[in-house]
Amino acid sequence: MSIGIWQIAIVVILVVLLFGRGKISSLMGDVAKGIKSFKKGMASDVTDETDNKPKNISDENQDSNNKE
Repeated sequence: MSIGIWQIAIVVILVVLLFGRGKISSLMGDVAKGIKSFKKGMASDVTDETDNKPKNISDENQDSNNKE
C-alpha cells in the first residue's frame, strides 16, 4: 500500500487548516535561517582546522585555578 496523491492532499489541507499559512511560512523562514547558520558554522570549522595547534581544555582549567 503506497501513499497516493489524495492522501498527501488531505494531509496538506489539514496542516494548513491547523497552523495557517502565516505560521507555516514563518516556520519555513526559521528553518532556512537555521540551515544558513549551520552552513556558516561548518565553513568556519573548516577554516579553524588550518590552525595546527591542538587545544587542550585541561590546560585552560589549570590556568583559571592558578589565577585564584
